[in-house]
Formats: sequence, structure tokens, C-alpha cells
Amino acid sequence: MKTLRLSVDPAHPDSPASRQAIAEATEILRRGGTVAFPTETVYGLGANALDPTAVAKIFAAKERPGWDPIIVHIGEPSLLDRVAAAVPANARALMDAFWPGPLTL
Repeated sequence: MKTLRLSVDPAHPDSPASRQAIAEATEILRRGGTVAFPTETVYGLGANALDPTAVAKIFAAKERPGWDPIIVHIGEPSLLDRVAAAVPANARALMDAFWPGPLTL
């Protein structure tokens, strides 16, 4: 497995170097690969949540048991039905109150 270190300058996310790094990470995800990214506390391991093979790579890399769910990030409410079997009314109320913006359900 090839490992790349791509860097996005948070002060200049639109710089050519940052744009190139984002484009490379995007292509890795589109090809079913995984990427590591910093969060507010630790590093996360990400893949395309709609690609079962890519998701399996996360479980394998982290030695995570199959019963332990992963976090799925979506960029817009229209994607919710693609990743959730059911959405309770109280979750919809939270989404109405806090989206757009970070909200963990």
C-alpha cells in the first residue's frame, strides 16, 4: 500500500498547493481508497461511505468489529436517505434547528 502525505494549509485553503492536495485526496476516495484527516481531537480514517469495499478497508485497518458502527459525514440533507434506514422525529427536529452545521446523530 502506498502512503502519501497531502497537506492543506488552513490559512490558505484556496492556494494551488492546497487545491492540489484536496484533488488528490478526492481521487483516492473516488477510487475506493482511504484517507486520514485531523479532527478536533484525533485523526480520523475516511472512505466513501457508499462503497462497501472502501468501508470494509476502514474496518480492517482499524481492526474494528463489524458491530461497531462508523461515523458517516454528509454534505447535504438530500443524502440522508442514502445512509439511514429510518430517521426519528426528534432527529429531524435537531436537523431543522442546527443544519447547516456540524451535528452528530
